[in-house]
Amino acid sequence: MRHRTVDVVIVGGGPGGLSAALVLGRSCRSVVLIDSGHPRNEVTYESHGFLTRDGIKPFELRKLAQEQMKKYDNVSIVNDLVENVEKEMGTFITTTQNEMVIVSRKMIFATGLKEHLPSISGLSQTYGKSVFSCPYCDAWEHRDQPLAVIGNEKNLIHYIRLIYNWSQDLVVATNGPAVLTKQEKKELERHKVRLVEAKISELTSTDGVLEKLVFADGESLKRKAAFLVNTGAEQATMLPEKLGVKLNEKGAFETKEHGKTNIDGLYIIGDAAKRFTGLIGAASEGYETGVTMNHEFVEEDWLIEDHNLE
Repeated sequence: MRHRTVDVVIVGGGPGGLSAALVLGRSCRSVVLIDSGHPRNEVTYESHGFLTRDGIKPFELRKLAQEQMKKYDNVSIVNDLVENVEKEMGTFITTTQNEMVIVSRKMIFATGLKEHLPSISGLSQTYGKSVFSCPYCDAWEHRDQPLAVIGNEKNLIHYIRLIYNWSQDLVVATNGPAVLTKQEKKELERHKVRLVEAKISELTSTDGVLEKLVFADGESLKRKAAFLVNTGAEQATMLPEKLGVKLNEKGAFETKEHGKTNIDGLYIIGDAAKRFTGLIGAASEGYETGVTMNHEFVEEDWLIEDHNLE
């Protein structure tokens, strides 16, 4: 096994992890960032809402960041998968699939979530191309088009109102009896939003572009795009739980300010802690956490040096 000792190990190479690595690298910290190369947004054509990079392809954004990071020889980006993390004597010991063992003073998880899509025929072919979950990421490109909301969660009415902001030509398909109240159903009628509670048989498409929602009762409705209320997203890794960080009622890891956790030296940022941050939000969190962590290093190193000088 190959062994290394560094200041920080960052797990996850999205905007959050890369931003933290950049700040810490520029702060003269030795950093190893480990990423498997399979981000949550790899199914999407474009990423939106990231200032100066609106519409960029997800992997292109990563490629640009990684290229800019090359001038920092104290930052290493490793394509690998973290299999285990332990904390011993105040340090973190990270073991990877490719048998790397990295000892670090501190650690950041920026691993995000992974989708577990509803079992609907045709959904996997359209998700990320014409069926989406984040309206702030994708609704502008489908504004004023015939849209569908698919799902049946307790926050359904709020999600319907949100999608209605981009298109009033809207159908709600709950794939079974809706959880909506009588008042909420009347609300949809007033806004001329059709509610379909029949089971969805399939989504038909060509090259991933949605064409119809087909229902078990034989009805079909033409739609250009759809938005999922819930993608079944779960944590991409449960290693922080093994270290002692609990999940809250929303399925996010419990954190304090700046991404700190109840485990000294362990930080969690991005979707893993917030469920949704967006690209620019994750990058902002990475910057904030990097600055906070470096301040900790500065104070710790100063005290150690001061003690040695006595």
